[in-house]
Amino acid sequence: MHGEYKIPGGKLVVVDLDVEGGALRNVRVAGDFFLEPDEAILDIDAALEGAPAHADAATLAARITAALPPAAVLLGLSPEGVAVAVRRALTRATEWSAHRWQLIHDRPQSPALHMALDEVITAEVAAGRRPPTLRVWEWAAPAVIIGSFQSLRNEVDPEGAEHHGVTVVRRISGGGAMFVEPQSTITYSLSVPESLVSGLSYADSYAYLDDWVLGALADMGIKAWYQPLNDIATEAGKIAGAAQKRIAGGGVLHHVTMAYDIDADKMTDVLRIGREKLSDKGIGSAKKRVDPLARQTGLRREEVIERMIGSFRGRYGLADGGVTEEEMARARELAAAKFATPEWTARVP
Repeated sequence: MHGEYKIPGGKLVVVDLDVEGGALRNVRVAGDFFLEPDEAILDIDAALEGAPAHADAATLAARITAALPPAAVLLGLSPEGVAVAVRRALTRATEWSAHRWQLIHDRPQSPALHMALDEVITAEVAAGRRPPTLRVWEWAAPAVIIGSFQSLRNEVDPEGAEHHGVTVVRRISGGGAMFVEPQSTITYSLSVPESLVSGLSYADSYAYLDDWVLGALADMGIKAWYQPLNDIATEAGKIAGAAQKRIAGGGVLHHVTMAYDIDADKMTDVLRIGREKLSDKGIGSAKKRVDPLARQTGLRREEVIERMIGSFRGRYGLADGGVTEEEMARARELAAAKFATPEWTARVP
């Protein structure tokens, strides 16, 4: 069995192993990390040898930690990262490069239709009828997208939304509210098979699926990092928020909204961002929490998107595609029956 895991902010860990009698055998750990002393790699292998094949990542990491010499130095490597690579080997996880990725970057769509497209496309990927897909959104109208479990009245000021012509929709994933305007926001979705994140905890899967965009931002001169649980941040502030949904049939939806040139005054007119929400960020004002990409890159929105797509294509390959007629028909039906209805939007009043 073979497993790989790119540690967020670190290096690639590769594990090859067999399973005999319910235990790990012939374990070999490799990768492009740094480790001192050299012999410590043998200690890691030995710690995993004979471990129960059903052991979870925390148990495996504890075995590795206990086996390492006190003076061991790990750079770009961690016991937890090795443990995840082991679990990915055992669950026969797939790697990014094993898939034929498709890009969807179509004309602007309504907020409700975007919600529906996410659900339909992810279901198609789960069913094996379409390849894993990167979809870059274009917005036809300003919107607030609230999380699946958020209270509508607690998150949105209806007078502010009406005044600014903002449509309110609810998505199928959890997390917090997002304020978007067509030319001030960059939004994308990854619709992937569950095998891509097999062996990862929910928390680890966020960092894993965001890693490519951190590389794309670095290519644009932005040092960004994953900030648990679901933010992408820089020294200047938050630039993006992610959310995920696992759907029946084995599909994973991971979507991200990035602030390109956000109107902070308008955002605080529409969103009710309470003190408790900001307190865990160590920030006293919502306006100071987000620092847009326009200022940090000096690039046009279209160029930022183009560079992001180019970075993904360079890493994993990416064929141009589009929403099929059947997918669009199903999405329109779903938008009308669910995402554009008051019953869904206010399902948590």
